[in-house]
Amino acid sequence: MAKSYTPRLKDHYAKSVRKALKEEFSYKNDMMIPKLDKIVLNMGVGEAVADSKKIKSAQADLAAIAGQQPVITKAKKSIAGFKVREDMPLGVKVTLRGDRMYEFLDRLVNVAMPRIRDFRGVPGKSFDGRGNYAMGLKEHIVFPEIEFDKVDQIWGMDIVMCTTAKTDAEAKALLKQFNLPFTS
Repeated sequence: MAKSYTPRLKDHYAKSVRKALKEEFSYKNDMMIPKLDKIVLNMGVGEAVADSKKIKSAQADLAAIAGQQPVITKAKKSIAGFKVREDMPLGVKVTLRGDRMYEFLDRLVNVAMPRIRDFRGVPGKSFDGRGNYAMGLKEHIVFPEIEFDKVDQIWGMDIVMCTTAKTDAEAKALLKQFNLPFTS
């Protein structure tokens, strides 16, 4: 029988992050301790309007980064000024939960972020008021899964980390425990 594998950050959360957050915010119940719920990755591929092959390329790159197949997002309305028709593919997105979510966060913080040019940390003000954090990357090639020589176009990507925290302060404390490098 195969030995079960627990992601490093999931183990770190269970052993030390929960205790630290319970002490810092003095929760009465263990179920009140915030946790990471999901991570949503999104790539807007506006160039797909002119060339339909670009959406497949972006889908393949995001699948390599996330480790699961992304969904192609389509236009809800036609917009003549942008040459967009209804149901035209415009981007790709994927939602990570469970073990894949923790493995992605580990690779993001420890491998991809140090590879970003002129990186000084992520802004600490990008919370939405309900404990969710959103950030963007200008280049998707910072992930080691992407072979730089085989990339035909460099896309940016949005990363949204959804937590069960009620306030931004609790969410920021949770993400700091996962070593997310905030500037402020």
